[in-house]
Amino acid sequence: MKFTAEHEQIADTVRKFVAKEINPHIAQWEAAGQFPAHEVFKKMGDLGLLGIKYPVEYGGMGLDFSYAMVMAEALGECNAGGVPMAIGVQTDMCTPALARFGSDELRREFLAPSIAGDLVGCIGVSEVTGGSDVAALKTVAEKDGDDYIINGSKMWITNGMQADWCCLLANTSEGQAHKNKSLIIVPLNTPGVTRQAIHKIGMHSSDTAQLFFDNVRVPRRHLIGQEGMGFMLQMLQFQEERLYGAAGALRTLDRMIDQTIDYTRQRKTFGRPILDNQVVHFRLAELRTEVEALRSLTYRAVESYVSGKDVTKLASMAKLKAGRLSREVADACLQYWGGMGFTADNPISQAYRDGRLISIGGGADEIMLGIICKLEGTLPGKA
Repeated sequence: MKFTAEHEQIADTVRKFVAKEINPHIAQWEAAGQFPAHEVFKKMGDLGLLGIKYPVEYGGMGLDFSYAMVMAEALGECNAGGVPMAIGVQTDMCTPALARFGSDELRREFLAPSIAGDLVGCIGVSEVTGGSDVAALKTVAEKDGDDYIINGSKMWITNGMQADWCCLLANTSEGQAHKNKSLIIVPLNTPGVTRQAIHKIGMHSSDTAQLFFDNVRVPRRHLIGQEGMGFMLQMLQFQEERLYGAAGALRTLDRMIDQTIDYTRQRKTFGRPILDNQVVHFRLAELRTEVEALRSLTYRAVESYVSGKDVTKLASMAKLKAGRLSREVADACLQYWGGMGFTADNPISQAYRDGRLISIGGGADEIMLGIICKLEGTLPGKA
């Protein structure tokens, strides 16, 4: 990656926004179990941060994907993972397919106001019976004249309690599981939609919901792309989601190491700083090296994606490594903080509980390994 002055300007804008508009409120939002998404997103929309990679005609900046990933990395300055995750849902999870394959009418109705921060979106793929197994989803959208009638439910929906609309993946016909699904925009104020909050062990400032659809009627013009192409379109969306997850982890990882260096330099045991123990400073050096390797992998994947190459393998590797490294760094650093690391308001314990989700959301580690093995030609065939 060759970073331009515009890359640096975007990163600087995001860092200043985080320092002014997010971090001072994190403790309050964590305690409340959600942050005011409409308020925060509107402020981001006014700065142009919700549409960096989207067309100018819909309010975006018209820049390439690398600029969006610079924002994702800069959001790692947040003192909790929930808010950056919710922002990523808006910018890189529920809107990519709409921006690329939605009708002009649909983009003006949902994409443009989402870029402006006037609407909050969410992505509805996972279900109780099938999280990473996207092909097994049960939600059905049946045709009825010019409408779809939707029945089913979606689980673990980030922004779900506050979202105005959902990019929903549903079965629209019988037949093969990879060819019978479609992406449909569902306004969440439609009759028949209900929501139930989900309480998590981390990411507390990000609201999460289970969504229920009981004979929900939406116009068939809310279809993104072609009917039956939903599985493929969602796989394309996953590429951007997984790269967002990898890029978003980088500064959080660096900050954990930075904070641990500062703490162990000041904290003394047996008459010397904890940092002076070789096992500590060597371990932190190893972890820093791993973070830099992840950064290189992530931006190599981003550069390839921008140039139009298939990055399924690299994105899966970056997402896999980001999840595992988040767990490894948080666990190692927490140990060096001792009892302080086990307190709820410690920055390392915050990252410890928030970062665990990276190995689950957007496709579990095991799914990433399966994708990599398939592309390596080492995945056994089904019996």
